[in-house]
Amino acid sequence: MRYNETVPLTVYHYPNCSTCRRALAWLRAGDIPHQTVDIVASPPDRSTLARALKLSGLPVRKLMNVSGESYRAGDFKTRLPAMSDAEVLEALAADGKLIKRPLAIGPDLALVGFSEDAWAAALAP
Repeated sequence: MRYNETVPLTVYHYPNCSTCRRALAWLRAGDIPHQTVDIVASPPDRSTLARALKLSGLPVRKLMNVSGESYRAGDFKTRLPAMSDAEVLEALAADGKLIKRPLAIGPDLALVGFSEDAWAAALAP
C-alpha cells in the first residue's frame, strides 16, 4: 500500500543512531512529510506498537532491537521464545531502546528498520 501524504509520517528514532540519521536524511531528500519522536525519551505506547505491528505484517519479535544493550541486559535472547505477543509489546513500550529503529508509522503503513528499497517502495509517489 502506498503512503498517504495527507498525514505526516511519524518516525520514532534515536538521535545517536546512524541508521536513523540516514533514514531521516532520505526522507528530507525526498521531501516526504514527517515528524520525529525520540524513541528513548518518548517510546510508542502499547497500542501504537500493536497498530504498527498490524500495519507492518511482521511477527512481534521483528520489532525487537536484538543488537542493543537493553536486549542483552534483559536477557531477551533467552526470554523471548517463552514470551507472549502481549508481553513483548509491554516490554517494548517500557523501553524504547528495545525497539528496532527507526520505526515509521503512517495512517496505512509501518516500516521497521531502514531499507532504502523498502522505504522507496512504500513511500514513493
